[in-house]
Amino acid sequence: MIVLHRLLASRLIKLVANLLKLSCYAFHFVFPDKRFTLPARAAPLIRSRRPTAIPRIIWQTNFTDRVTLPVYLNYLFNRAMAPGFEYRFMTTAARADFIATHYPEETFRNYARLQIGAAQADFWRALVLQVHGGVYLDIDAHLTWPLGRLLGSDRQSLFIRTKRGDLSNYFIASQPHSPQLDAVIRAINANIEANTLEGVFDITGPGVFNRVLDIDGVNSVLYRYACTQGSFTNEYFQYIDKPQGKWNREQKR
Repeated sequence: MIVLHRLLASRLIKLVANLLKLSCYAFHFVFPDKRFTLPARAAPLIRSRRPTAIPRIIWQTNFTDRVTLPVYLNYLFNRAMAPGFEYRFMTTAARADFIATHYPEETFRNYARLQIGAAQADFWRALVLQVHGGVYLDIDAHLTWPLGRLLGSDRQSLFIRTKRGDLSNYFIASQPHSPQLDAVIRAINANIEANTLEGVFDITGPGVFNRVLDIDGVNSVLYRYACTQGSFTNEYFQYIDKPQGKWNREQKR
């Protein structure tokens, strides 16, 4: 019954989100230059003193904090689904500053070698969670179940499974100083230094998670019962101000 409730909630959210996304085409036709600002930091909407293993922080990153209406609606929806969580956002420059401050020069040097923003974001999400803990969400990812209920108070980590049963990295929940994230970070560093792999997916992305983590041994949930992507927004609205386009286009160049 619980699974059915989550499935119905996921389908309803997807339907409403897609309708809103369609209406946003008209909005940006009328207001083509209108953008909304994502805050670098926002306090929880509801304060809670109950301790949790995973800190109540949502992390996101993007090449800019000035976003279209669909991306901003996606942000607002996640805030509503996680009212007890602080929100933190970093642009490209802020990511680099964070890594330079919290990690050895070797790690920062490897990060700086990455030429595609998505690959940098892949590496950063593991690094920031390893220091602070919390929940990472891609800029187009949205929750399908209240985050506080999803994580509970004792859960130490949670990963997303795709339809194929693989792990993805568009949602990662973890306590700080995680042995799982440590393995991922070491593998990404090794991939960059070896420079033998081709493609963001295998160098810094989900390919790393699936190679170094035991899929059956980690705490995971099917994406539709926790978090999915692309309902509120799409590639057009996400990269409207980025001529290079999505990372897979940059990769070809």
